[in-house]
Amino acid sequence: MTSKRKEKICALLKGIETGDEASVAVVNPDKYIQHNPEIQEGGEGLAALFKRLSKSSPRVNIVRIFSDGDFVFGHTEYDFSSSRIGFEVFRFEGDQAVEHWDNIQSRGGPNPSGHSMVDGEFKVSDLEKTESNRELVREFVGDVLIGGEMQKLPHFVDAQSYIEHNSRLTDGLSSLHQALVIQPAGEGISIQYDKLHRLLADGNFVLSACEGFRAGIHTSFYDLYRVASGKIVEHWDTIYAIPPRSDWKNENGKF
Repeated sequence: MTSKRKEKICALLKGIETGDEASVAVVNPDKYIQHNPEIQEGGEGLAALFKRLSKSSPRVNIVRIFSDGDFVFGHTEYDFSSSRIGFEVFRFEGDQAVEHWDNIQSRGGPNPSGHSMVDGEFKVSDLEKTESNRELVREFVGDVLIGGEMQKLPHFVDAQSYIEHNSRLTDGLSSLHQALVIQPAGEGISIQYDKLHRLLADGNFVLSACEGFRAGIHTSFYDLYRVASGKIVEHWDTIYAIPPRSDWKNENGKF
């Protein structure tokens, strides 16, 4: 069932290219809960969105696709009128998706280390370590990102082999440490993680969905980590400024 769910989500996302309403059949319109505040509720809202987007000749590339219990989550590239990178999360009941979250931002980079926002390892391995890797990232988010215990960075992140895909940062611990504790000169950007909402894991990959603030703006942080030998060795992310409640097209909340 896991592979079929992944195939259906890939078909759904590729349906954005053509506006194919049939691709939306994976969605249960009677139960579907939409958490993107810019999209209307239900399958009908998705069909209308796909039809509108298809007019701009979009391109969709599913770079990575994972599963965790009833969840399928993917790392995607979108080329609409502009290039964007996103994480898509779907919750299934049986053969149909009944709930959806995402986090999409404009593409940046390559970063100073030469990495794009999506390149790097994509193969899922170490399935037997899924839960221990999930707990490692849970502690990292709680202690370092939310708790601010920067002295623990070397405990969680491999200083020798850490690969960074954020378009502003470089490989290694120094750049990550500075980004979390120091405002970049002249930019006035500060990052504050306040709450962990969800952790999804599939072998050596773990995705966290967090809420906080960036430069004083209410923000959703999605971070994908690759874990090897008990430490984080690679990181991808997207950052989304949550619009004011008055602009939402559904009332389900971002998280």
